[in-house]
Amino acid sequence: MDRSLTPDQLDFFEKEFAARPVNRLMQNAVTQTPVDDVALDRRILTGIDRSVSHHLDAWRATNQKQSGRCWMFAGLNLLRVGAARKLGVKDFEFSQNYLLWWDKFERANHFLEAVVETSDRDVDDRTVAHLLESPIGDGGQWNMFVALVAKHGLVPKSAMPETDSSSATRAMNRALKTLLRQGARDLRELAPDGVGAQRGRKREVLGAVHRVLSIHLGTPPRRFLWQWRDEKKEFHRDGWLTPAEFAASYVRLPLDDYVCLVHDPRESSPVGRTFTVEYLGNVVDAPPVVYLNVPMELLKRLAMDAIVGGEPVWFGCDVKKMMRADVGVWDAELFDYAAVYDTEFTMDKAARLLHHDTRMTHAMLFTGVDVVDGSPRRWRVENSWGEERADKGFWTMNDSWFGEHVFEIAVRRSALPPELAAALDRPPIVLPAWDPMGALAE
Repeated sequence: MDRSLTPDQLDFFEKEFAARPVNRLMQNAVTQTPVDDVALDRRILTGIDRSVSHHLDAWRATNQKQSGRCWMFAGLNLLRVGAARKLGVKDFEFSQNYLLWWDKFERANHFLEAVVETSDRDVDDRTVAHLLESPIGDGGQWNMFVALVAKHGLVPKSAMPETDSSSATRAMNRALKTLLRQGARDLRELAPDGVGAQRGRKREVLGAVHRVLSIHLGTPPRRFLWQWRDEKKEFHRDGWLTPAEFAASYVRLPLDDYVCLVHDPRESSPVGRTFTVEYLGNVVDAPPVVYLNVPMELLKRLAMDAIVGGEPVWFGCDVKKMMRADVGVWDAELFDYAAVYDTEFTMDKAARLLHHDTRMTHAMLFTGVDVVDGSPRRWRVENSWGEERADKGFWTMNDSWFGEHVFEIAVRRSALPPELAAALDRPPIVLPAWDPMGALAE
């Protein structure tokens, strides 16, 4: 074939398209109807049963609205189960806005420190360019959630409720990104004057970031009065608490015992090894974001065992692949795109990672599993997209989808086989900042 497109080639392609009646049929269908409606395999859709053998949730689904806080919502949804039990209430929410405020402020500092560290490199250096491409956003990972709770504690939603900007972060993020890129310019220009001069300017930038966050999100409380009435209508008062005191009292899970497991099937990522990604994180001097690569079957078994044992599971996935949003289901074969386009899609999970066709995009909570003969068949998922879709906000995932599109889960270290628990103590392999396994769930 010639290097450039020629009239003969275009004529060939047009005749080849016209020679197959099915192409015209699909053209007529897809030009009038969304392609997912045409490609939908209704046998799979109607065959999905929402019932599961182990069902934990008895609470309302939350709504992150127009923000990328899924990882934070999923983490807080995991923690609110124990808090609600201790409070004696059916439903409870920690303040997502409070944690958002601190994540933004910590992340601004984390970014500016990375700029200081890389200020001797050219602005077109791949790592520097990656940092400047997205200096701050909403997405995150499990370890970043734990770092925030450990340093800043938690508050109930009533102590720092949602604002217009916490529910729709685009305008705030736009201002923050420009402010931080401007700060990066200044810090790089100050590099010849030394780190002291750079950090002096960093303090000024952080002061501006603080103002922006406080204007958009409010001011995070240092202390608040906590009192409530339980389901039996009995009144309780804990008095004035700091966020750290509140977290110590109402976080009922040992977050220090949780580890992040991933399924990365690329040949370059050996099973049984820990990994970290350069410049991935939000809190400077917090433990690094580290994950352990394990086989998919182990990922499924540990998630299943946790749910059967009565505990929901935080997980990250590529959410929009093979997804039917209006009814809230996922299945690996839900859409037959090959039949629509008369083209095979042959990349496996490893190839999709290598060629930038997949990455973790969203985090949620497993709250149920259907176990048949000791193996999972389908999963019940608490999403953070409100109650309007699926089963009042709780979605159904067939196990086929788990294997193809789930990337990571958070489980207790004590649940791991001894050899894998020991592997967590080995120094992690450091991946470059742009590696797809450093993607942030939104």
